[in-house]
Amino acid sequence: MSQQQPAAAAGGSEAEPQADGSLPRPGKEERAAPGAKEKPASTIPTLPPPGLPLAARRALASLSAEVSKSPRRSRRAEDGRLGRGHGRQKKKNNKRAVTVDSSKAKTSSEALRICIQQLKWKEFPTGRRLLCDIYWHGVSFHDGEVSCSGQVNKYPGMTELVRKINFSRAVRTMQELFPEEYKFYPRSWILPEEYQNFADQVRVSKENDSSWKPTFIVKPDGGSQGDGIYLIKDSTDVRMLANLRSKPVVVQEYISKPLLIEKLKFDIRLYVLLKSLDPLEIYIAKDGLSRFCTEPYQEPNSKNFHRVFMHLTNYSLNVHSGNFIHSDSVNTGSKRTFSSIVAKLSMRGYDVKKMWSDIITLVIRAIIALVPELKVYHQTYIPPGKPGPTCFQILGFDILLMKNMKPVLLEVNANPSMRIEHEQEISPGLFEYVASPVDEEIKVAIIRDTLRLVDPALKKNCLQQSLSTECSAESDKEETAEAEAQDVTETPSNKEQNLAPLCLKQVFPKYSRQFGYLLIVDRIALLFIRFLGIKGTMKLGPTGFRTFIRTCKLSNSNLSMASVDILYIDIARRWNVIRGDRGESGMCFQAFMEAIFHLAQRRYKSPPLREQVEALVNFCEYQLEAQEEKIVLYGRGTAERRSSLAVYQPEGSRSGTINHMHLLNRMSTSNKLPASSLPTSVDQQLVNSISSRVTDCSPAASFNPNGWDNLGCRFCRNNNQSCSVMGLKDVRSQRVKLTQILHPSVTSYFM
Repeated sequence: MSQQQPAAAAGGSEAEPQADGSLPRPGKEERAAPGAKEKPASTIPTLPPPGLPLAARRALASLSAEVSKSPRRSRRAEDGRLGRGHGRQKKKNNKRAVTVDSSKAKTSSEALRICIQQLKWKEFPTGRRLLCDIYWHGVSFHDGEVSCSGQVNKYPGMTELVRKINFSRAVRTMQELFPEEYKFYPRSWILPEEYQNFADQVRVSKENDSSWKPTFIVKPDGGSQGDGIYLIKDSTDVRMLANLRSKPVVVQEYISKPLLIEKLKFDIRLYVLLKSLDPLEIYIAKDGLSRFCTEPYQEPNSKNFHRVFMHLTNYSLNVHSGNFIHSDSVNTGSKRTFSSIVAKLSMRGYDVKKMWSDIITLVIRAIIALVPELKVYHQTYIPPGKPGPTCFQILGFDILLMKNMKPVLLEVNANPSMRIEHEQEISPGLFEYVASPVDEEIKVAIIRDTLRLVDPALKKNCLQQSLSTECSAESDKEETAEAEAQDVTETPSNKEQNLAPLCLKQVFPKYSRQFGYLLIVDRIALLFIRFLGIKGTMKLGPTGFRTFIRTCKLSNSNLSMASVDILYIDIARRWNVIRGDRGESGMCFQAFMEAIFHLAQRRYKSPPLREQVEALVNFCEYQLEAQEEKIVLYGRGTAERRSSLAVYQPEGSRSGTINHMHLLNRMSTSNKLPASSLPTSVDQQLVNSISSRVTDCSPAASFNPNGWDNLGCRFCRNNNQSCSVMGLKDVRSQRVKLTQILHPSVTSYFM
């Protein structure tokens, strides 16, 4: 052994091949076979040879120690490679349970607990010091602290927006733009600010039609569970007019001819999940609750106005009636499943498919009316670009069916009751909570499937699938897409626990093609948010409003900046008084909407209002897009390109020609310019950058010496030579003028 060590150290012996023909790994000791007397030589001597300096011997000793450790490391690495597949399998089987903070759940805590158990997730009913995946709040977004990476079941501002006055204003805005589409909401007046208008309209209607005998229902703005609601026949019957300033109300036309079942009036509580704002994603529950009055219905008159058990369907009121029936069956009693009502109506010959279609349409249109201002609230509490929680929310829609099966929206609840038990009097004055089968069947399924849709693991899987789809080969695209569709419909929890199919049906963006044109107010909200300036505010200041007018080039000879300031002061001050914000300055979103309507009617004379507003929004978006393209394009250029831009860009921007830029692009791409007069490299980039917008504006347009043919402008939507939106009297002369401003050297071609 002692003779072999120096030889090995000197490298005199050569490594012999192993039995399989491979060489042994360097630095790794060979294990002796059983019964062998000799060990293989090491590449480094275990003891340093004598005669070397002390420093050299210490260095050799340290190297020897390192070599003795390397076989262990190699064995660990090899064992790790062998066991990595098994570890991966073990990790896949032991997924981290989704954590839910239910400390603020309040009345929905029992139903939520059942859902978490069914999903095999982990609940923290008293809160958790560490971060949770989902936070379930019982009232509002501000019930408790939420982690930036978590999800919360409330949107900021939703509670305020669905209050009766704010919701009526939101729907009225849509009714002004789309009167036919928003007939599902009864005509409403907000008192006291609209009391005189209400009285005048009632008087004129009665004079025009003497047979019209309306009934109105008065609802306090902050009321709930039927508190403070009463019926009236005339505007003079409104109670306590002097107190309306501190307690405003909404007055609506009463639906006097509802659909009856068993001679009882009933309404529908339908649950809607607003899963996402951007992009908008809406789900509707396939089943809901039907809540019955407890007295046979009669059309309202002065003798039965006070009989709330006949006219009001609120469960919180009727449960105190002696006629209220608690049933263990979901098909009978004073509260039943909506599916049982649908089955009865179908047996009677009613078109229930048409009814469901109308209900889905109603829900989508109502949500579209809420979303614009909800986005304003959302950016206030969760500014874009900053970390914040993801929101979703279950809403309760109260819908009444008329005799002709047309649905009417009564109100929207931000916090629909998710209690699955009811009070039962076991002795005089002594109550206990008893399970409610109908509530448990509907509400547990809705909460459970909502959690399945917002499952963090589902989002992670969708992200991984999208990445794998991008990297996959063309031949595998169809199989990947099919697997993705299957995974989206079946959440991980569904696969593992074999849960029932989702009780929530997606209706948007599934039907976005039918309702996309209603998003005009949503586009106005994006303009409002863009010019708010200070993050976290909900009111547009005077500087922001002036910036909006200037940036979108809305000021002209007919609208000076002085007129803009007067318009801002007048509208903002009046809305601050209406909303009771006398101590706060600025223009709220509803005031901004009024300003947009005013500007649209002033700029475009041809009605209807919808087309005027849409033309104005298109014009503003076009100006902003053109400005952004110029900023991106000019900021990317070199110093030489910046100098070439300085020749014409300031003059062009001062002359207000950016709104005619698409005309120059059409001129340049129609081969009317000689080759020597083509723009510079930067100009060519500008032409190319806006070519797609020009094609969208008038794809069939062609230029000739007498003007333009097939000029189907996306703003005015006409095929004439003049465009009322762009302000062009003669398209050809305007193009010549534009060319003179931007490229004086080539104007001789057009003169």
